[in-house]
Amino acid sequence: MPFLDHLEELRWRILWSLVAVLVGTVVGWWLLDKVDIIEVLKRPIAPYLPGGRLVFTSPAEPFMLTLKVAFALGCLAASPVVIYQIWAFLAPALYEREKRLIIPALAVGVVLFLAGAIACYQWLLPAALKVLLGFQRTDLTAMITIDRYFGMAVPFVVGCGLIAELPLVVTILAALGIVTPQFLGRQRRYAIVIAAFLAAILTPPDAVSMMLMLGPLLLLYELSIWCAWVASRRRARRVAAATMVLIVLGIGSLRAQNPPPPPPPSRPPAAAPQGHPAPWIPRLPARSASRPPRLAPSLLPTP
Repeated sequence: MPFLDHLEELRWRILWSLVAVLVGTVVGWWLLDKVDIIEVLKRPIAPYLPGGRLVFTSPAEPFMLTLKVAFALGCLAASPVVIYQIWAFLAPALYEREKRLIIPALAVGVVLFLAGAIACYQWLLPAALKVLLGFQRTDLTAMITIDRYFGMAVPFVVGCGLIAELPLVVTILAALGIVTPQFLGRQRRYAIVIAAFLAAILTPPDAVSMMLMLGPLLLLYELSIWCAWVASRRRARRVAAATMVLIVLGIGSLRAQNPPPPPPPSRPPAAAPQGHPAPWIPRLPARSASRPPRLAPSLLPTP
């Protein structure tokens, strides 16, 4: 396919993805009128709020919060369409083995992301809020705004969902032979630094949230080393089996191309050279089976 045709197809894929997100956002806005999703998102911090309510300092904050939540729901609802458009654009350039590897990886990736986000919402986010608000004095009153709370909670939850993809990414790289468990083990000290950097970016600017994300990230890295070990062993077995098949096929093809030489033909007796008569071989007369052999006189018995 020419380059301009690829660009045209990419343009249509992006347009269909944006339309799906737009439709999902409209559905999410309608869903917010039926289900109080904002109350569910506010549940981790509700015990620490006076009256259990968040405050806002700008007239536009409730509208912007509703729009952001509806957009997030729209992206979640449109994710199957977006994933399909990405797959339809990339699939013609992939080998059959790569297709068999990516299709299950997409399903597992969605499950891992949701599992990481739900675990953060259920355990990590309440623990972080408990530690941070535990320093509150009796003579102080919390006045947490909508923008401040969701600006902290949403990146924290999404970041935990993203780091839950680490074992899957490492397993795919190990299955493709790009990384090995020995390499990951040797680079552990650098991985700790990178994990601390990612935890600082994906969490709010406080040490508690950073440490709460750094711990699971390091555990996931160790789990990724084990997953890479399993994937490397399976890949080594496949390579060994393929090598044996190639060796057997190669030996068979060599035998077919180089058959064994035929046995040499039997030689006739050599003829006597010209000018020299053939040697005379005396021929004994044939003896009858009924006539006894004649003995020499010295061998006859004496009367």
